[in-house]
Amino acid sequence: MAISNPFVRSSREVLVVDAVRTPMGKSHPERGWYRDTHPNEILGAVYTSLIGRSGLDPSVVEDLIIGCTAPFGEQSRNIGRNAWLQVGYPAEVPAVTLDRRCGSAQTAVEMGAALVGSGTHDVVIAGGVEHMGHVPMNSPAKISELYGDPWPAELRDRYDFVTQGESAELIAERWNISREEMDEFAVRSHRLASEASDAGRLQSEMIPFELAGEMRTTDQTVRPGTDLDALAKLRTVFRESSGRITAGTSSPISDGGAGILLASREGIDTHGLTARARIIDQTTVGVDPIIMLTGPIPATRKLLERNGLTMADIDLVEINEAFSSVVLAWERELKPDMDRVNVNGGAIAMGHPVGATGARLIATVVAELERRDAEIGLVTMCCGGGLGTATLIQRV
Repeated sequence: MAISNPFVRSSREVLVVDAVRTPMGKSHPERGWYRDTHPNEILGAVYTSLIGRSGLDPSVVEDLIIGCTAPFGEQSRNIGRNAWLQVGYPAEVPAVTLDRRCGSAQTAVEMGAALVGSGTHDVVIAGGVEHMGHVPMNSPAKISELYGDPWPAELRDRYDFVTQGESAELIAERWNISREEMDEFAVRSHRLASEASDAGRLQSEMIPFELAGEMRTTDQTVRPGTDLDALAKLRTVFRESSGRITAGTSSPISDGGAGILLASREGIDTHGLTARARIIDQTTVGVDPIIMLTGPIPATRKLLERNGLTMADIDLVEINEAFSSVVLAWERELKPDMDRVNVNGGAIAMGHPVGATGARLIATVVAELERRDAEIGLVTMCCGGGLGTATLIQRV
């Protein structure tokens, strides 16, 4: 397919050499797979897999760009750097850890692609990690008690901030999405994820991870046999009486990591690497910080328009299933062929370790494009605070 405007802000090809992710574990103090695992070890497994699978000398990597939404405690002091040093790789390789909420890992890949495309670097690892079991989502609130509120009165005077769950409820209201529709979507996610796992379709992207003497090669939160009757019995969690969102139509709190090895054509040729895909274009947009989770709609439109494409030109889409309502509102606006969307299930089933999911989605779409002998993939996410990320990928 001819792309009219390939990677408009780059003078060089940005190629995906490899893309991997760990199994996603449930964040639970007793049953969570990673309950006794430091997040350095999770991210370190991503690094060692990318280096081992590619055969690359680790000293060749010029930067590590890692997303993490809660860089506190175990995830503090630049976890991107700490995990690299912990596995014994060269100290000369620098790293940075960034936070763009749920879009952190996808933004890390965007920044890595920009460094390669600009000619600054030839080989970069980008991705993300989040151990939500050890560093919970409410950690920033606890830190605020000690060090101050990120939303002072002057900002709250401008915006009446709400939780992401309330934002998901506002989306359901605005697009008139019923609880039944959202339950049906959640059932679809678990069914497709279970089928993909049973068929071994996720193995090319997933790093086998030994935990407590057992090799994990699946995602812990996928529930085979999830049905509408079971979901209908769940109570709403963000609005007691008038709500539509339940735990079943929300992504579960999870632990995991993912990473992408990016290189220029020069880097590929110099180090004897093989490209699997290339970045066509990428963007991030801002939206209303209250309804907050609508970012995939304008982000998708921007990339389609800028590259002269329609949804019919996109072979596969990975849109993050933060909540059912997010994907269903996007579907109403973009009108995609849903048989091309999240074909192996999504975060409602697989889990959403928030700082890592963006790279997981890229790993999934690259692997599935190859499996189907398809060409163009789109990855898009909503992000807390009113942001949306999107990346167009072409298999090579």
